[in-house]
Amino acid sequence: MGTVPEFTVPTPWWNDVEPVTAHLTALLGVPVSVLRLVSATGAGMRGGTVTYQVEAHAPISLSTVDPIDFPDDPLRLPWARPGGPAALLEWAHGHVRSVEPPTQVKTWNLSCLYRLRTKAGTVWAKQVPPFLSPEGPVIELVRSVDPELVPSVLAAEGRRILLEDAPGTDCWSPTPEMIRRMVPRWVAMQHALAGPPRLREHPIDVPSFGLPQTLLHGDFHPGNWRSTGVVLDWAEAHWGHPGLDAAKLIDFVGPTLGELVVQVWCESWSALRPGSDPASALRHARPAAHLLSARVYQHFLDNIEESERVYHRGDPEEHLALAESFAV
Repeated sequence: MGTVPEFTVPTPWWNDVEPVTAHLTALLGVPVSVLRLVSATGAGMRGGTVTYQVEAHAPISLSTVDPIDFPDDPLRLPWARPGGPAALLEWAHGHVRSVEPPTQVKTWNLSCLYRLRTKAGTVWAKQVPPFLSPEGPVIELVRSVDPELVPSVLAAEGRRILLEDAPGTDCWSPTPEMIRRMVPRWVAMQHALAGPPRLREHPIDVPSFGLPQTLLHGDFHPGNWRSTGVVLDWAEAHWGHPGLDAAKLIDFVGPTLGELVVQVWCESWSALRPGSDPASALRHARPAAHLLSARVYQHFLDNIEESERVYHRGDPEEHLALAESFAV
């Protein structure tokens, strides 16, 4: 139909669309959903001026009507098309009933996420793209060995999932105590699931040094941990060497906590796999993890439409350079 005047939101992250929809709903007087990013002048997924394509879920009127043509793109994701967010909510409402309007929390090329309030509490409706793993089967696999490590699944179908709220807070700045608690538990889960692949693999080899192939989270940083010990966001899960998850964590937490991760991780694997050499495995896994990241980011770029590639542009090159910086 047209555009609305530029406005400022309190978060810099482009995919954090809750304040965007809140402003537009108040401005237009009807519920809205952000479909996709059209353009952005910032960098690194944050800041600058951002333009979104937005869908209104009831008739609206604008002071200036200037119809905009959005050409189709074969790589456009289901929730990035008109009717896509509504289809996700319709599916979710086939399993739970909201007691207030659902809130779109996040949308970008890797997921669309809604928060729903029900009489029983908060639940989350999420959809991920075809090039990521369906989270339901992965979560159930982890639940088979450690039920408290994953959120409770209310429903799952294809790349859609409905989750109970995981209590606690996100652990973007983990404490040493959290490292000592989470890393041994993580190692125990991977030890329990070790064996032949049960889902997709990435062809990044790490010498085993006595450690098994097992389930990897794929994005194992503390921002995906809850303070209660629940781990979220399993759509990048795959099968591989456990050192790759540990390397991701070490790089994320920085040198001081990274040394603690190395210590606890090596002690945990040595206890479960006597005769293994976790320290040597980790020395090889750290550059290999950046090779894996470069491959994953390139896979994202190859499977998303042009306007949303800004989220990941330059990431493969950055991680290739980081891999080359290691001397094994």
